[in-house]
Amino acid sequence: MDRPPKTLDAIGTVVRLGLAAVWLFAGVPKLTDLNQNYLAVRDYRLFNDATASVVSAAQPILEIALGVLLVLGIGIRVTGALSALLLLIYIAGITQAWARGLHIDCGCFSRGGTVAPDQTTYPADIARDVGFLALALWLTVRPHTLLSLDAVLLRDGRGAQ
Repeated sequence: MDRPPKTLDAIGTVVRLGLAAVWLFAGVPKLTDLNQNYLAVRDYRLFNDATASVVSAAQPILEIALGVLLVLGIGIRVTGALSALLLLIYIAGITQAWARGLHIDCGCFSRGGTVAPDQTTYPADIARDVGFLALALWLTVRPHTLLSLDAVLLRDGRGAQ
């Protein structure tokens, strides 16, 4: 049985606002404590100090920008695709930390940093991010949602891009 477009649009709206909340809840605390975010990024041991500084400063701005764009419903397909790309990067980062035996908190929604070996939560962090990735992919494939600026600004009135 095919779902009517309005039902799928409503589901898309919940997906869009849910993913927006993820980005905002992740980005705002990082922006309010950039030094701690720098330490969390540095603990992944992927970048030299200068690059970690740039990444840790840009990361919360990008997350908040994605969240705001999703709340407003602007460029939903592109924002979904950028979200998916960022989530793939995060999944890869967590996976490499796990594979290398690092004992860190991912810093996704917390302060990050070194933790005791039995306090790592890599499988749960990866599973959570895969779930968020599914939301981002939904918006990339089907960007039609209710209550979005895309729906108002684009010709078909449903936010098609």
